[in-house]
Amino acid sequence: MAKEIRSAAGKKRGLWKSVKQNRACYLMLAPFMLFFIVFTVIPVAMSLPMGFTDFDMVQKPKYVGLSNYTTLFLSDKVFIRSIRVTLIFALLTGPISFALCFLLAWLINELPGKLRTLFTLIFYIPSMASIYFVWQIIFSGDMNGYLNSFLMELGITTEPIQWLTDSRYVLGVTIVVQLWISLGAGFLALRAGFQNIDRSLYEAAAIEGLHSRWQELIYIVIPSMGPQLMFAAVMQIVGSFTAGAVAQNLVGFPSTDYRAHTIMTHAYDYGWVRYEMGYASAICTLLFIAMYICNRLISRGLSKYND
Repeated sequence: MAKEIRSAAGKKRGLWKSVKQNRACYLMLAPFMLFFIVFTVIPVAMSLPMGFTDFDMVQKPKYVGLSNYTTLFLSDKVFIRSIRVTLIFALLTGPISFALCFLLAWLINELPGKLRTLFTLIFYIPSMASIYFVWQIIFSGDMNGYLNSFLMELGITTEPIQWLTDSRYVLGVTIVVQLWISLGAGFLALRAGFQNIDRSLYEAAAIEGLHSRWQELIYIVIPSMGPQLMFAAVMQIVGSFTAGAVAQNLVGFPSTDYRAHTIMTHAYDYGWVRYEMGYASAICTLLFIAMYICNRLISRGLSKYND
């Protein structure tokens, strides 16, 4: 017991020594960590118990036990539909956007220096800019919309298609736009990962008999980019599960027949439209659990590249 106490005290002294030695780094991290704790950690910690209450932001929270959760699964038909929409959305946009990030980062890495910078900027800009009005023009429901005009000129359709209001198309349109704007932080992480691969590995591989670019990708690139692959995968999964702004800005809120109504959109509806914060917190808690499970599965799948 005494040995364990001495060991814990030694680790604590070593931690403080490390903090003192790297205090400049911790001071630079302090502003971000302060905002992260205040605006992310604390709200998440507060939302977990709030999911067991009835809270409208005016009166005091009233404890209701599991009532919010039973209502979600037994009475809220829109929530059940939002689960299906979110799963379709996540299963399509998550893996595809991750593959696109990796493929584009790989292709851009093969370009000369200035072209690498240019194309990185071109593909990253959509994740920062609000470009929904461009897509609204492309998918406009009249005959002057770019896509409708193109299809009618080719003779594929004879009348305009209501891409943004027809329940048959709203989810597909939302997925397409989400894929376009998904090249964000994960894409940059993969770009940096390609830049940081030790060039001597390629020389050693050539000596060992690896000459194909695909062999280099499998045996050198992917094993050398474990942390970047993990970060990009987590970012894409989080983005696909929490996507709601695309549907709200593109196909309206709520979308036709709730065809593009995700769990995040449902939480926004009850939290910031109806101000039923207890119910919205219960929705967000379930979404958090689903994201955590997916992240754990991804971590296990990529663990061999992080050793």
